[in-house]
Amino acid sequence: MRRSITRAVRAAFVCTLAGGIGLGGVGFGGTGMARAEANARIGLVLVRDDDAPIPLSRLEDPADDQAIAGAEVAIADNSTTGRFLNQTYELTVIPTAPDDAVAAVAEARAQGIDFFAVAADAPLLGDIAGAVPEALVFNIRATDDSLRLAECRPNLFHVAPSRAMKADALAQYLVWKKWTRWFLIHGSHPEDIAMAEAYRRAARKFGADITEERVFEDTGGARSSDSGHVLVQRQIPVFTQNAKRHDVVIAADENEVFGLYLPYRTWDARPVAGDAGLRARDWHAGSEAWGGAQLQTRFEKHANRHMTGPDYLAWLALRVIGEAVTRTDSAAPDTIRAYLRSDDFEIPGFKGLPLSFRPWNQQLRQGIMLADGPLVVSVSPQDEFLHQRTQLDTLGYDEPETECSLAD
Repeated sequence: MRRSITRAVRAAFVCTLAGGIGLGGVGFGGTGMARAEANARIGLVLVRDDDAPIPLSRLEDPADDQAIAGAEVAIADNSTTGRFLNQTYELTVIPTAPDDAVAAVAEARAQGIDFFAVAADAPLLGDIAGAVPEALVFNIRATDDSLRLAECRPNLFHVAPSRAMKADALAQYLVWKKWTRWFLIHGSHPEDIAMAEAYRRAARKFGADITEERVFEDTGGARSSDSGHVLVQRQIPVFTQNAKRHDVVIAADENEVFGLYLPYRTWDARPVAGDAGLRARDWHAGSEAWGGAQLQTRFEKHANRHMTGPDYLAWLALRVIGEAVTRTDSAAPDTIRAYLRSDDFEIPGFKGLPLSFRPWNQQLRQGIMLADGPLVVSVSPQDEFLHQRTQLDTLGYDEPETECSLAD
């Protein structure tokens, strides 16, 4: 089931900031003057694929400006420093269907744009990165581990955490709690199967035991309207009955077919984690630690709503670019790429430890929030899990595990 794209949202628009936020006309507006020099204009493009599944709960229906609002706040933040360096940041947003995205990105690149933040699934992201090999592409949605392994690309940086990072973050907390016996339930879609494998890997890595696995087959239907609480209340207990002894139920359900129905309905009285209950989050609107309240306040003042995970990742990607331009006094892609991959780069992300890129696969190291409802329960990596380089490298594939080796 796919979300329709309104005519207003599908129109591309240009947002130019030199201290304030305003909307201009359609097109790229000469933003291609991206090389840092006197009165430099740094062009940034946000590509947002709106062809996404509708959330199961109407309370999680995304705002029309999701990710866009985060990018706008980042442009304002970049401009705060940029005005002192005679640098102007210009944002072009392309909300587009997959068939149009690659052509739109190629057109922007032809006009001189060097930096693209892309909120799209792995196939479209790969097509975009391949279409603009001389530009830098920042992944702010796709969680596929394959993109960080055999399918890594020199011009592709991953701001979004991978499935392995999220599974490891949850596993560390569950092991710290001594909830080491897991009942894994995963959906039948490819994304669910991939997430289930990430949980298996995390269990092996941190010493947990998956005592039983079950598959919840997606047989179609209208989900919410066909699955009233009376029917679900009868189905879920039966589906989870007679499971082997376990401490926690892990749900791998990226397509939201069954996971949200598990809490309080399982046969055994057990907590639920994964894609329901305790969930690994890119960001959480309740987070105020490490200066996060300042970011939340700025965002809420601009967007008149809470910041979501997609907003945060869009903000972070554009802040990474702005920080690199400021530190190197250049907007040349080769210069920025070298700096982002170096030991000199780090950026605060309001998640505790400073964020930096893994040079072997260009994944952004970052903490993962674990939350249920209105509060953050914990943030991984947990203190007890150590690493010779940084604790953040306990999340996801470490350098010896990866098939990717990107040269300088």
